[in-house]
Amino acid sequence: MNNYHINVFYSKDDEGYIADIPDLKFCSAFGATPEEAVHEVEIAKSLWIEAAKASGKPIPEPKYRPAIYQIS
Repeated sequence: MNNYHINVFYSKDDEGYIADIPDLKFCSAFGATPEEAVHEVEIAKSLWIEAAKASGKPIPEPKYRPAIYQIS
C-alpha cells in the first residue's frame, strides 16, 4: 500500500491521541498513546481504501507533505 503521511497529535478534549491521513479525506483514528493511534489509523486506512475501491471512487496518491519538509 502507498505510504501516506500520518499526523499524530494530542487532543485535550478527547484526552488521547488522534492520528489522521490528510490525503484520505476523513481518515482518522483515536488511541490512548501515539502508537495506538497510528495502529488504529493504519486499520482505518485499509478500510478507507477498500471502501473506495468497492464504490469505484478514486484513491489519491500520497501528496501531503508537512511544511517543515517543504523548506528547501
